[in-house]
Amino acid sequence: AAPPGPPIYVDLAYLPGSWSARTVDEEFFRRIRSLCYVVSGDDHLKEGVLRPLLDALLSGKHQWGIDIQVTLIPTFDSLVMHEWYQETHDRQQELGITVLGSNSTVAMQDETFPACKVEF
Repeated sequence: AAPPGPPIYVDLAYLPGSWSARTVDEEFFRRIRSLCYVVSGDDHLKEGVLRPLLDALLSGKHQWGIDIQVTLIPTFDSLVMHEWYQETHDRQQELGITVLGSNSTVAMQDETFPACKVEF
């Protein structure tokens, strides 16, 4: 358990992938308050912990008690993410959470990849 203390405010928080994602719970989101959370890790391990992580974001953000817009930036396409988005869309709007979907691509040298631009 984390020691008691005030929340920490940041502009961008990169959420861990694979097995480390299991450490991201409601308490994490209650304490680490970010304008943007990046969810990465397109692998089978992430799929197993993705839904609890996303639900923890909703629960943790609910406890903030202040109105701060939050952007969730997934770096991969996932059925779990799509289902969560559809099932909790109303709750996301109530809490001021926006999920960015990226249909844009960036071409660098001989490679193209999905991308999105985030400005502060």
